[in-house]
Amino acid sequence: MDESEIESIRQRRTAELQRQQQQSAQAEDQAKQRELQKQNILRQLLTVEARDRLANVRVAHPELAESVEYQLIQLAQSGRLKDLINDSMLRDILRQMTPQQREIKIERK
Repeated sequence: MDESEIESIRQRRTAELQRQQQQSAQAEDQAKQRELQKQNILRQLLTVEARDRLANVRVAHPELAESVEYQLIQLAQSGRLKDLINDSMLRDILRQMTPQQREIKIERK
C-alpha cells in the first residue's frame, strides 16, 4: 500500500463516520420532536394534578406510563375523549391497566 491508497481509505472512513454522526443526530432530533409533540398533546388532555401523577408513575413504572400516554393520545385522536382527564380519572385508568396481584396465602400443616 502506498501513501495515496492509505489517504483515500482515511478519507472514505472519515466521510462514513460523518454520515453516521449526521444520521444519529437526525434520529435524535426526530425523537426529541416526537417527545415534544406528545408532551404538548398530554398537556392539553390532562389537568396539572394528573400530569404530576403520570410523571410520578413514569419514575416508578416507565413502561406503564408510556402505555397510558399512548392510549390517552389514541383516544384523543379518535375523538373519544371529551373532557380533561383529572387526577381521579387517571387513577382509575392506572388501576385498570395494572395487573391485579393475587394474594398469596401460606398455610402450614
